[in-house]
Amino acid sequence: MKSSLFACTFALCLFAGAASARTPAPPPSASASAPAPAPVTRDLAGLAAAIERGLRPSVVAAGETVPRWTLQQRMAHHKVPGVAIALVQDGQPVYAVGYGVRAAGSAEAVDADTLFSVGSVSKMVTAATTLRLVAQGRLDLDRDVGDYLKSWRIPPAPAIADPRVTLRMLLSHTSGLNVHGFEDYPPGEALPTLLQTLNGMPPAKNPPIRLQYPPGTRMDYSGGGVMVEQQIVEDVAGQPLEAVARAQVFEPAGMRRSSFDNPLPASRGNIAHAHDRNGARTALPRGWESFPEQGASGLWTSARDLGGFVAALLRSRRGDGLLPAALFAEMTTAVSPGGRGLGPELAGSGPARRFFHNGSNDSYRAGIEGYPQTGFGFVILTNGANGGALRGEIRNAISDALGDGVKPPIRTVAADAAAPDRAGYAGAYRLDPAVPMDVRGALADWFDYDALTIEASADALVLRLPDEADAKLPALGPTRFLGAGAANGAELEFHRDAHGAVQALSVIAGDARAYYRRQPAQPARADGRAGTP
Repeated sequence: MKSSLFACTFALCLFAGAASARTPAPPPSASASAPAPAPVTRDLAGLAAAIERGLRPSVVAAGETVPRWTLQQRMAHHKVPGVAIALVQDGQPVYAVGYGVRAAGSAEAVDADTLFSVGSVSKMVTAATTLRLVAQGRLDLDRDVGDYLKSWRIPPAPAIADPRVTLRMLLSHTSGLNVHGFEDYPPGEALPTLLQTLNGMPPAKNPPIRLQYPPGTRMDYSGGGVMVEQQIVEDVAGQPLEAVARAQVFEPAGMRRSSFDNPLPASRGNIAHAHDRNGARTALPRGWESFPEQGASGLWTSARDLGGFVAALLRSRRGDGLLPAALFAEMTTAVSPGGRGLGPELAGSGPARRFFHNGSNDSYRAGIEGYPQTGFGFVILTNGANGGALRGEIRNAISDALGDGVKPPIRTVAADAAAPDRAGYAGAYRLDPAVPMDVRGALADWFDYDALTIEASADALVLRLPDEADAKLPALGPTRFLGAGAANGAELEFHRDAHGAVQALSVIAGDARAYYRRQPAQPARADGRAGTP
């Protein structure tokens, strides 16, 4: 059910007087500001219609037409009771709407001010809070964080020759620290303090946060590193993250409903409840979990608030937003050897260049995206465990309505009898460590396999990875295949040499490329499969 607050007219979804609700950061010097991009006017009514009636999958099989679904159809399909969406145009929040209900079986409609848990999108607000302190000269991106930490220290790592960690490393996930993410805490469970989280002591559910790689040498997503960032902010400011973020980000960006408080008190009102993969209410009796790792995953916010945040970041490029223009440029510049900026993921080029971040707690899925060149952005919030798939379909609809070619359907192709023999692709492959980490990039984080095996069946290639289920690879061409299973989000390209022999394959995700050399044939196992390298 669409929220009655936004069901009357499209005009009700506009942010009347949004500019007057903000207190922007002091503008940087004119020399630091980038030339303001020419305003790009989008058809907001067309975007709204696409969101409601233009959803589609990301991958379309050979010979099939692209299906078009309504939002209500896909909410029912994915068993997600509630969704909230906001749009930003020319660096201004212009549209926010809610669909469905806050709790399954209730009549409480989701609206633009309904609070959702946004998981790792929290890291973007934490990053903006940190960068505001950098802009004020209270923190330095390239100084050893040990100079700032008072309440806790990164424990020494004898095997690491140079253990110095900087804020630039923490923000770009190149610090070498461990702990990818954190578990949710159901109602009634004791919540750890920040120090207990850092030390991995009960009731924290994570291991101690420690260095596992030499800082700055590889990208490895670390929620643990963000918790170190939170401790730095609190030690330098002398206040909890909630208070610092309120002064540095929430108030300047007009985020009146947002909070890092956990557990979120019911007195806040208008809260989206948690739902499992069957669409059933969970985290009972309260109806929502707690996320004590605030900086990494503990933000509660609304579509209206988060739209205001994205808008304030986008205005930074022209010098009247949340950050000085030069610092926003650093935030949205990739840090090697990964591909992330100082907080966000990055992709695209020219007008399609964008920053983004997704968030996934057990029962909530969220995402934000912004285009610095055009000032366009959006927010998608859901309150169901299957919300990630729904979020992707909504994002596809927005991309199609924009018409900028950022997220076209991926079309697989049927097997071509005239193509080179795919049986020649079968074999064992091993990662080439000589390829620089700058080239491997983010794949070192989420596709960190030293070896893999390709098998050829009658109708497909099959990817085999240690401790993972076999995955069939849909064809995109004679030598290129769509990743699946643990390789979902990547493509595999086979390399034939001048003699026609397959010598290697590349795993490709955006600008990142991992290179695997084919190994000499291994003796067959008893079950008839090729031996594991």
